[in-house]
Amino acid sequence: MNVTLLGWSLTLVGILAVMFVDLWIVDRGRPKEFTLRQAGIWVTFYVSLAAVFGVCLLLVSGGAYSAQFFAGYLTEYSLSIDNLFIFYVIMARFAVPRANQHKVLLVGILIALFTRGVFIVIGGAALARFEWLFYLFGLFLIWTALGLLRGAGDDEFKENVLLRWVQRVMPATGDYHQDRLTVQIDGRRLVTPMLIVMVAIGSTDLLFALDSIPAIFGLTKQSYLVFTANAFALMGLRQLYFLLGGLLDRLVYLSKGLAFILAFIGVKLILEAVHATGFERVPQVPIWMSLAVIGVTMLVTTVASLAKARRDAAKKSDEPVPTGVGDAGRTQH
Repeated sequence: MNVTLLGWSLTLVGILAVMFVDLWIVDRGRPKEFTLRQAGIWVTFYVSLAAVFGVCLLLVSGGAYSAQFFAGYLTEYSLSIDNLFIFYVIMARFAVPRANQHKVLLVGILIALFTRGVFIVIGGAALARFEWLFYLFGLFLIWTALGLLRGAGDDEFKENVLLRWVQRVMPATGDYHQDRLTVQIDGRRLVTPMLIVMVAIGSTDLLFALDSIPAIFGLTKQSYLVFTANAFALMGLRQLYFLLGGLLDRLVYLSKGLAFILAFIGVKLILEAVHATGFERVPQVPIWMSLAVIGVTMLVTTVASLAKARRDAAKKSDEPVPTGVGDAGRTQH
């Protein structure tokens, strides 16, 4: 797949234009809370936008690249849902007002888009030069999958080096000043918690990229498809944050589903690396099978999680209500 510099430039301009229009429409004027209806409309818009992009790839570059994009997009979007848990923790940790949360996510994700772009360029160049890295990526994905099955701190937030540095060198106010990033108090220019939490979201996402980027390179070797799949997944992540809300707590099997997907892609990477070294009898996993496995896994995971949540809610409602002290002391007439 040969994408010209003009093609890259138009893609970047288009992505940034959509995100800035989103920011202008939603956050113009005074900050206001993001409603469930707005979230649903925007999620539908961004998913439809990704679908249109995939169809355009089908018409321009063929079915193979289109299928690779959709497989990569589904994988990145699925992993992003798991990342929303930590975003909720960060928002609570910094006590971000709900009216400011959309802007925090948007700017934080713009930071993430830039850092992931750098990561993709470096990763693509390294994989093109050192094919043995596919073995390393495959083993890393399998190891990550085992960590997810063990439940290794998915919902914990620890301040990283960049965040600690920003908090140390930039004097900050203790309170939010609407959605402003800096304010001038007593002649001093101070940053607000808005800037700090944006850095927290953006820098934390870079840690998430350590498993999502190798995963998508296991589905396509095209850096353009890797970047666009990440971009579309990130663009729709903000609205998904508000749409899902408390639903995330009900997706109890999400980590297990993601673990299966990562392990599957890890095995796929290793098989392809072995096949490329001359062992042609080693089977390769076709992209249509990858797309089917990812889609079916997320569907089964979601249905099973919601079914368990419904059973647990029904079981809880059937439990006898303990008699209160007030009932015990009530006099009958």
